Amino acid sequence: MTQEMVKTMNNKITIICSKKDLASQNIKNNLLQIREWNKVSDKVYEFKKFRIVEIDEFHIYQDYIDKKLEEKGLKSNLIIFASKHQSKDPRALLTVHFTGNIGDAKYGGRPRELAVAAPQALKSLLKSIYMLSRNEDFEVSMESTHHGPTALETPSVYIEIGSTEKEWVNETAGRIIANSILSLEENDAPIAVGFGGNHYAPRQTKIILDTDITFGHNFPNHQLKYLDEELIKQAFEKSKADFAYFDRKSMSKDQKKSLENIIKKLGYEVLRESDIRDIDGVPWDFCLQVREKTRELCPSGRTRITKGIKEELLKLCKDCACPKIKVAKIDPVLLREAENLDKKRLGDFLDKNNIAYLLRDNGTIAHVIIGIEEDCARIVAEELTKECLKILQEHYKVNYDPEESILYLEEEKFSPSKAKSLGVPEGPLFGKLAKKKSITINNKTITPDMVFEKIKKPIKIKHLYIPILCLKL
Repeated sequence: MTQEMVKTMNNKITIICSKKDLASQNIKNNLLQIREWNKVSDKVYEFKKFRIVEIDEFHIYQDYIDKKLEEKGLKSNLIIFASKHQSKDPRALLTVHFTGNIGDAKYGGRPRELAVAAPQALKSLLKSIYMLSRNEDFEVSMESTHHGPTALETPSVYIEIGSTEKEWVNETAGRIIANSILSLEENDAPIAVGFGGNHYAPRQTKIILDTDITFGHNFPNHQLKYLDEELIKQAFEKSKADFAYFDRKSMSKDQKKSLENIIKKLGYEVLRESDIRDIDGVPWDFCLQVREKTRELCPSGRTRITKGIKEELLKLCKDCACPKIKVAKIDPVLLREAENLDKKRLGDFLDKNNIAYLLRDNGTIAHVIIGIEEDCARIVAEELTKECLKILQEHYKVNYDPEESILYLEEEKFSPSKAKSLGVPEGPLFGKLAKKKSITINNKTITPDMVFEKIKKPIKIKHLYIPILCLKL
């Protein structure tokens, strides 16, 4: 930095461009061409909320650059390092990533230190790059956390053109990156810390592009064995993360278990990709309420949020605040009996209502209904109880003893022992009788009534909404 920089107290998005970096110069030149910038000095340009600062050295060695700039009156709320991406794999690539070292500081920064991440900026940049490069021959990805600088208090993100000199000076690539920077808009997406996959994090990249969530720091498979509680804590705190995500197929069982134990100890949880896609479009405030209730009522459970309640939430949630959730329950034993008979029917019934419900880790439906309107959860619980009873009535004779709160499921079953006592050998004749067909053996007719027995199964019931269905003994 030179003393000729004019001191300004504007808090801006600062784009760091290096004179030694061909891609960085390409991006800088395109930025200057696209907009009319105010030249503050030979190395500083400003346009609205953006500032370009040109440096003489490479980006990776710019620890404390935020403080150095602030001392010169160039305060930043976000730093974007516009840089080249260099790799042995010579593919045309446009990337974004955060910086940090999980071990030695071989390429800038400090050992075992992560920079403060800017997850909302990363999402905006990645989505813009993806949209603008659709008709071009560039791959687009988020990279995993690597290299310096790390000693920064201001959130930062790298944006890169790769992977050879041919791409670094490519005018189209420079323009795509420049336009993506100038289009930057930060929102309030839920933030994950990522674990697993390769350096280019394909699954995490796709999740960012497909859903409402974003990522902070991300660690590929080859780094997982070096992670400890202190580094993972840094990753969550410096990403301001809400949860963790595992690229499960790429990780060993032991890796997942070890990392999950640390993450839970730190007070966070791991969401599967199916969980993330299920909460897509759902305000995070509501997700937090539901997940808190899930931990209370079904600690190992997962939340299923229906399309109907998502649509309601869009209308009711204002300024990131949602109505308090309401909870109703049905009898768990009744639900289990009905689910054993027709799980799909119950799932379809729940999915068509404006609710959220819980699934246990084994995939069975928990007995908890979550709604946002006063009567919604209760009414759906009543209707679900009714649906369970209908399923049971299709398979059993059902009676209810209200004084004892016992539901009796009565059925007739073929008794092999009774058939044998009447001289019926095992085999085809057993099959006929089991299908309630009479047979003749040794000139003797044996009817189904003679080989069937009535079985009465009592179920002690709680949470049964009696008014909806009157069952009498």
